[in-house]
Amino acid sequence: KDVIYTAYFAHCARLTGRAAAVLGKASEAEPYEQLFIAIHEAFFRAYVTADGRIKGDTQTCYALALAFDLVQGEQAKLAAKYLVEDIEKRGWHLSTGFIGTKSLLLVLSQIGRPDVAYRLLHNDTFPSWGFSIKQGATSIWERWDGWTPEKGFQDPGMNSFAHYSFGAVYQWMVENIGGIRSAAPSYKEIRIAPQPDDKLKSAAVAYRSIRGLITTDWKEKDGNLLFNVTIPANTTAQVALPATSAADITESGYPVEQAHGVQFLRVDSPNVILSVGSGHYAFAVAQPR
Repeated sequence: KDVIYTAYFAHCARLTGRAAAVLGKASEAEPYEQLFIAIHEAFFRAYVTADGRIKGDTQTCYALALAFDLVQGEQAKLAAKYLVEDIEKRGWHLSTGFIGTKSLLLVLSQIGRPDVAYRLLHNDTFPSWGFSIKQGATSIWERWDGWTPEKGFQDPGMNSFAHYSFGAVYQWMVENIGGIRSAAPSYKEIRIAPQPDDKLKSAAVAYRSIRGLITTDWKEKDGNLLFNVTIPANTTAQVALPATSAADITESGYPVEQAHGVQFLRVDSPNVILSVGSGHYAFAVAQPR
């Protein structure tokens, strides 16, 4: 528990400092950033060994350390390695609870392993979201083992079947399946960069931001990737689409250079980066044959 408490103490200090900076309160931001640094150093001394192991050696402790920037450089690479190894040795299953689940898939994408994140999402054996769905769940359970074929119902004193808890995975779904991320405070600027995987042939994702509803949906059709996106008023967005050149992309049937409200920015392999204003866009991306 002390690892968890210290990690969240550091995270809260950094969040408060960043909030102060965004609000133009530089004199208040600096002490909180210094507090984060002090907690980070104490965390490292107390809980991180020379070989990069973190006290507890759990998926949660590695996920929190990476999510909250409490390990860097070689230590971060080792933490990422141990995290993936632990998932693999459990038959590619998660072991996080209430505290660690929110960060787990986000961190896997952060360290360049969205394939592992998708693997966890697609699981339908215990413990997983898919397992709950197979048992008839239509809302998030408080416990992974709220009901199992072997044991039936868990202790009714702590066994809600309509509980936010592990539902925190939706942030990862919005940011990666839908590709919707804030690129500036309060979604004034948005980055759209969906990350499909081989098992998904289509997806529709929505997020009701403070600026308004942001939606994306995509599907494969006739060898093309069809991608629709809606950007709310008074915002701009950069859209990353998997293509080798702008010539592979159309919007509402028009080449990108002729499409209203769309501007080609650059090629950032494996994506083409476009700039768009508020409105609805229907992109088609020709896939390599």
